[in-house]
Amino acid sequence: MDADIVIFGGRAHPELADEICSDLGVPRRPVRTTRFANDCLQVQLQANCRERDVYLIQPLVPPVQENLVELLLMADAARGASAARVTAVMSHYAYARSDKKDAPRISIAGRLVADLLVTAGVNRVLTLTLHSQEVHGFFSVPVDHLHALRELADHFRQRDLSRAVVVSPDLGYAKSAAAFARRLGLPVAAAAKERLSDDKVSISAIIGDVADRDVIIVDDEIARGTTVLELLSVLRRHEVRSICVACTHGLFADGALEKLAAAEDVIEIVSTNSVPMPATHPKLTVLSVAPALAEAIRRTHDGESVSALFQH
Repeated sequence: MDADIVIFGGRAHPELADEICSDLGVPRRPVRTTRFANDCLQVQLQANCRERDVYLIQPLVPPVQENLVELLLMADAARGASAARVTAVMSHYAYARSDKKDAPRISIAGRLVADLLVTAGVNRVLTLTLHSQEVHGFFSVPVDHLHALRELADHFRQRDLSRAVVVSPDLGYAKSAAAFARRLGLPVAAAAKERLSDDKVSISAIIGDVADRDVIIVDDEIARGTTVLELLSVLRRHEVRSICVACTHGLFADGALEKLAAAEDVIEIVSTNSVPMPATHPKLTVLSVAPALAEAIRRTHDGESVSALFQH
């Protein structure tokens, strides 16, 4: 790899940073983070950045605010060190869920955090499976928005899919679910979901044929698992044969992994390593997105097309 590329990894997901660097054949440069007595952070990038192409690998995962501030400080440090370009590699952009004003006097944090990153010195963003496509437009710098449909499809292609159907947990993700289904040559169905609160949803119907089929539920992320757990109960009423659950971002908060795995008809839970896995389980399969992110970094550095990498 070109010596002009420098990669730093924050504390959010060092395992992913190491895997990306291994795929690229470059070292992960050290970052020194100091916490002062007043709880403020200070970041020092411990490698030369002058006129270099700098990549900061830092997904916004819990503790989100801590990792966000560290990323902002890394970007500021790189800019102050005369980096030629600073790219934030966020395999998970947590604030993408805050993308609209759906109640009076609430903040739209997805846009605000995008502005903060640019103000700190980020010239480009490389991210994976945003919660909504509109968030792409919140950034005033170029954004390469990747997805993990290829990795997920390659995994399920090894199965007998003769009776399978892809199910989106809501109509908002139906377009991506349909793209995933096309990769596997499968039909697609979607749930009609209404969110009642942060931890309660209602699913009134399944649009599409799922009876006596092997269901693959696919979603962008699973946090508490509220939607998927409700969908499981609806699918059981349709007498499906088996259920697999797949997502890009497996946050699995509040024991969601254990709750999903406890369901006897759920035979497998599949996630990528876009975020650190909070736990392991016999039913859990973790797929790596490091090769895709590494190739996107290489193409960005060499001035090649990144979108061509994800065309089906």
